Amino acid sequence: MKKLTLREGEELVHAARNAIELTLKSPIAKKTVVYESLKDFDWPSGAFVTLSHYPLGALRGCVGFPRPSTTLGKAVVDSAISAAFDDPRFVSVSFNELTELIIEVSVLSELEPMSGTEKEKLKSIKIGRDGLMIEYGIYSGLLLPVVAVEEKWNAEEFLDAVCEKAGIPVDYWKQKNVRLYKFTTQVFKEEEPMGKVTEVK
Repeated sequence: MKKLTLREGEELVHAARNAIELTLKSPIAKKTVVYESLKDFDWPSGAFVTLSHYPLGALRGCVGFPRPSTTLGKAVVDSAISAAFDDPRFVSVSFNELTELIIEVSVLSELEPMSGTEKEKLKSIKIGRDGLMIEYGIYSGLLLPVVAVEEKWNAEEFLDAVCEKAGIPVDYWKQKNVRLYKFTTQVFKEEEPMGKVTEVK
């Protein structure tokens, strides 16, 4: 994964907010305006955008692309719009609400397939560093690294939780026909709505 500077992280966060605001002002607006502002982020990368209420931090939306199916710039813009308007867990963000939300951008490394015994899988996961994704038939689920930290999970609880996120029994990560991946992230986040952007370590 290419290491981004704080300045580049700021650009991504600002573009995510701009994409949401543009869509609120004009639902038929063309995303190409925001894409163009991120034309230098032209390499393939997965990305997620998370929206949370300030100052309590309650989740308001989180959507992204785990695989590098498009450029980083487009992934951030599309993720931001989807997090605000297409996350099925929440109603769409309103214009007034936007000033109360924190924007967070997570840039993902490539997915690393996990193999080996149950014990080897557990040992390979470092809480705070790794995120998890699981695929089983038509089911899939992903949890960013920060979730395990916030929930104070150990590696086994983290694996059980990503199964639950995928809608499959919690111990299915032990099945041999399940595809399990881990990944790392570089995260940039507003300290307050429309405020200073910092890198989350």
